[in-house]
Amino acid sequence: MAKVLLERVDKIYPGNVKAVDAFSMEIHDGEFVVLVGPSGCGKSTTLRMVAGLEEISGGTIKIGERIVNDVPPKDRDIAMVFQNYALYPHMTVRENMSFGLKLRKMPKAEIDQRVDEAAAILGLGEYLDRRPKALSGGQRQRVAVGRAIVRKPAVFLFDEPLSNLDARMRVQMRMEICRLHNQLGSTMLYVTHDQVEAMTMGERIVVMKDGRVQQIADPMSLYDHPANRFVASFIGTPPMNFFEGRIMGSGETLVFEGPGGLKLPVPRDQYTFLAAWAGKSITLGLRPEHIGSAMAWQQPNGAKIVATVEVVEPMGAESYVHLRIADTTFVSRVEAHRAFKVGESVASAVDFSKACFFDPGTEIRIAG
Repeated sequence: MAKVLLERVDKIYPGNVKAVDAFSMEIHDGEFVVLVGPSGCGKSTTLRMVAGLEEISGGTIKIGERIVNDVPPKDRDIAMVFQNYALYPHMTVRENMSFGLKLRKMPKAEIDQRVDEAAAILGLGEYLDRRPKALSGGQRQRVAVGRAIVRKPAVFLFDEPLSNLDARMRVQMRMEICRLHNQLGSTMLYVTHDQVEAMTMGERIVVMKDGRVQQIADPMSLYDHPANRFVASFIGTPPMNFFEGRIMGSGETLVFEGPGGLKLPVPRDQYTFLAAWAGKSITLGLRPEHIGSAMAWQQPNGAKIVATVEVVEPMGAESYVHLRIADTTFVSRVEAHRAFKVGESVASAVDFSKACFFDPGTEIRIAG
């Protein structure tokens, strides 16, 4: 096990295309960190630079106390699990898991012991003599993880390992990888484009966009206190709703005035930081569960949004109600038993104490 330190790491491709821009963070010994962001944001490139599969254009990468900028991948004491499993089809599960150890000239008895231990951890004992084509996608991915475990590396690297699995298997493998981390206590760096995976797996999450780090925080801090509009919209399902408007009033009364004549009284505990925005344009952000839910109706401030129902999505335990006010659409997450009709006008209570505000120019969150 080891910590991983990245200091202002860059990756520039020909044509001066900057894929990663000044990436800096410390991954603590035994920590599970997830890199998340849309396709092309630089997360996989960052992982591959840690692995040594991509040369860095600038900065420093340390694994443990050693700078590894020029160290070959095989000498970095890392193990990587890929999206496509990368198993040898002509080898059995045991042979796939032991192949790397044989290349290291490790004694056969120790190889067998490590393979048996990893197989027991991952529930692969009865499959050791099968070949990959006789396994399901989830079983193949477990073999790929087992091949990494037997090496007992300082750092595990996962590059979107669950992308090829169906929804049910992804959930199962998420739990297995988290259980594995708890059992091994190893340092893990995990890349995904799926924010649900990021939220459920990472002790800390790095949100990236256009090669740059947008925010590094634990899952709930990202959800409740996003640094900017991009993080607020990327983290959460359904994503945060946004309303463009102004803060109006002064002294004892502040009101957010938005589309379609929307007026929402600002709670007094938010006056201090919003008073400076009186008369200025501002973006209001509200999570779907803070509009129309039972908790929203319990708020004493009386804030409500009157809007037209456009679509209702029953999800079982809850429903997503898509609404429109003027030219702005938004989503409310409500209890499943509540009935809505498309085209009707509804007044939805707002839990304004959970609101986020953003500078419409910089899109940075205005902290209160």
